[in-house]
Amino acid sequence: MVLVCGTRPELIKLAPLMRHFGENGAIVYTGQHYDDSLYSRIRADLPPSKQFHELGVTAAGRGAQLGEAISAVDEVLKAYPHPVVLVQGDTTSALAGALAANARALPLVHVEAGLRSHDRAMPEEHNRVLIDHVADLCCAPTALNRLNLLAENIPSERIAVTGNTVVEALRAALPSAGDRADVLAARGLHRDEYILATIHRPENVDDPERLAEILRELGELPLPVVFPLHPRTGKSVERFGLTGLLKPLLVLEPQAYPAFLALAAEAAVIVSDSGGIQEEVSVLKRPVVVVRRSTERPEISGLFGVLVPPGPLIGVETAVWLNDVAGHRERLSRLPSPYGDGAACRRIADAIEARFPLA
Repeated sequence: MVLVCGTRPELIKLAPLMRHFGENGAIVYTGQHYDDSLYSRIRADLPPSKQFHELGVTAAGRGAQLGEAISAVDEVLKAYPHPVVLVQGDTTSALAGALAANARALPLVHVEAGLRSHDRAMPEEHNRVLIDHVADLCCAPTALNRLNLLAENIPSERIAVTGNTVVEALRAALPSAGDRADVLAARGLHRDEYILATIHRPENVDDPERLAEILRELGELPLPVVFPLHPRTGKSVERFGLTGLLKPLLVLEPQAYPAFLALAAEAAVIVSDSGGIQEEVSVLKRPVVVVRRSTERPEISGLFGVLVPPGPLIGVETAVWLNDVAGHRERLSRLPSPYGDGAACRRIADAIEARFPLA
């Protein structure tokens, strides 16, 4: 088994599968997330592997990065006789791994298959559709994802509904209640008395007016806003001269995954444009205001979160969640996560064995 990835979320979500396959699994890390704050802390928490290939693909521009990554992954695949290649999600690295496997006629598994935003302006939408259609096994987190695949004429025998490994990854990394309290105390925070915000998507941070509007809305929220600053967002803030809009926020450097989960679990509400956070809140039982034009994770809408565009609706919808923080916490605690019961890793492994019994 060769697992191809290149970003922080992929490393987090693939960690349970890395542990499952152990020395029978090789890991190819393209380097798509090359910033130390996004990579080294996650890498330190991963299970040790003697077959960890770091490729250092840092080409500028999506097309150049994809081409370089395909070539680099192809070189690694030469060293493994007839492997099954596994990719996760919808990143450039996932697409590179899929195309490299396809070029060598190797079996391909797509974990987190069938997500659809139906928004062709989203680069990830192109990636996930392409990967699903070349994959030999599509591991769909939810029944809705399976329906998306069937609607695109992907045969049912190539689809397995498995849940999402994010449930296992989060449960393994979530600090204890006491350790979470220590994380908050170190920053002068109190449970349910702050908002956690993350913004990093190109649609939000590459447009100066949109980024300024989001930061102004965050600065006007009625509780302290904790804002781990993504490197891409930080560069945009500097480039557009928006540093003054960070003053009302408690700006932190990117957090290691356990520390971030501690902040998320104890927040009154989360405001974010992250895809992964939309899944994580369903396990943490916290509400999220999703600042995006579209989402590929509609399963949480109306339950754990609401989708809003940049602008005043950020404050409006956040206020709804703040009107009864304790009550919402109690209500959400009774809702099951749509992403499964924490057995996705076993189901994925079983589906791989059934589909490729001689691999």
